[in-house]
Amino acid sequence: MPSIRDAVVVGAGPNGLTAAVELARRGFRVEVFEAGGTVGGGARTEELTLPGFRHDPCSAVHPTGAGSPAFGSMPLERYGLEWLHPELPLAHPFPDGTAAVLARSVGQTAASLGPHDAGAYRRLVGPYLGRWNTLAEDFFGYGSAFNGRFPADPLQLVRFGLTGLQPVTWARARFRDEKARALLAGMAGHVIAPLNNLFMTAPALVFALAAHAVGWPFPRGGSQAISDALAGYLRALGGTIHTGTEVKRLDELPPARAYVFDTSPTALARIAGLGSAYDSVRYGAGVFKLDYALDGPVPWTSPDAARAGTVHIGPTLGDIDTALRDAVVRGRAPERPFLITAQPSLTDSTRAPEGKHVFWAYGHLPNSWQGDATEAVERQIERFAPGFRDRVLARAAAGPPQLAARNANYVGGDISCGSAAGLRLLIRPKLKRVPYETAHPSVYLCSSAAPPGPGVHGMAGHHAARAVWRRLRRER
Repeated sequence: MPSIRDAVVVGAGPNGLTAAVELARRGFRVEVFEAGGTVGGGARTEELTLPGFRHDPCSAVHPTGAGSPAFGSMPLERYGLEWLHPELPLAHPFPDGTAAVLARSVGQTAASLGPHDAGAYRRLVGPYLGRWNTLAEDFFGYGSAFNGRFPADPLQLVRFGLTGLQPVTWARARFRDEKARALLAGMAGHVIAPLNNLFMTAPALVFALAAHAVGWPFPRGGSQAISDALAGYLRALGGTIHTGTEVKRLDELPPARAYVFDTSPTALARIAGLGSAYDSVRYGAGVFKLDYALDGPVPWTSPDAARAGTVHIGPTLGDIDTALRDAVVRGRAPERPFLITAQPSLTDSTRAPEGKHVFWAYGHLPNSWQGDATEAVERQIERFAPGFRDRVLARAAAGPPQLAARNANYVGGDISCGSAAGLRLLIRPKLKRVPYETAHPSVYLCSSAAPPGPGVHGMAGHHAARAVWRRLRRER
């Protein structure tokens, strides 16, 4: 009779690997099964355009990874993970060639917003400066409240919550000029929800504070380095990873005391035979992703954009909100999409041949939208970088159907694995005392469909593993 494992993890994305590591380093016997030929999930690096150009098909910039309590507790640098910091974490350019910047320095950031709003920005972030560790523990750790853990700093968390629950549109009252409003709106836009939704200020504030505490870095060599480091650490702990193994039914897996799924809730229900358990889950808007091989750097009119790792293209709060509403609420492709772009090869020369560059960009579209948004995306880039198209050597485009085919967790092109609009940012995938547990007593959910949601930080995997090991220890 085959020996029983303590835990089997399905899906070798950052959350699945984190869950496996957390269990393995507590002495549990763990095996991971991944459908793809390599580990990675949303943290992969591939040659998508031309030989020598290394692109990240999904995540590229990692403020929450660098600031993750889960990753921070692991010796991932021993397994090849090295964070590289751009000169500026973020620039938000305007048509006149100026830009608002999110710098490591609060003073530099405030100065870029102009004399009317510099003080307001300092007052916004001031209460939390120097407190990233406890704030991150509580913000990314709210899922662990279901597992018996209390906030590290309850008063700070309450203060943060009172500010964070506000819509980002409140920035019109807090800030006088468009630069500060747009900078905050662009950071909130990562959540892919209308800016007047409750809780939209929370992620914007987290991104700002992360820049001042840990930066917005790239992993040397690409996002695959995060996944490879997690996998290397897991193997060193005695864990086993099986790639190229698609799991269609629970009974295809070896016997185990617990099964942990880094999948969408829909896939989990299908594989584990949970019927309609997650039929109420709503998936969010999709994205249209473009990866470029360039003959030189992007010719931004803004000098700040030319030295930033991440560039948001809006340009105003109103423009960003219109684009998000088109994709999320109105169900149509934005004429002028809000773009999140990244320039990893400015910081990491291993990503492209000498003198060449890779460029990463995406905008938002309705879930499952079919078509080609390349023209709209490039037209928007050209507004702030005239001559951009002349530098394109090759491009790789992926709309919602292609993204879903590449990563099964991106249902309809939703890279958040479930809508993050409104309360769905907090209550994921549905209202439940322990959101990682399912109707099956031995089956758990650990993907970004569960709290604290999207991002390459491993915290959903950490919390799910905590729920698993608490049960396994009770049974010993």
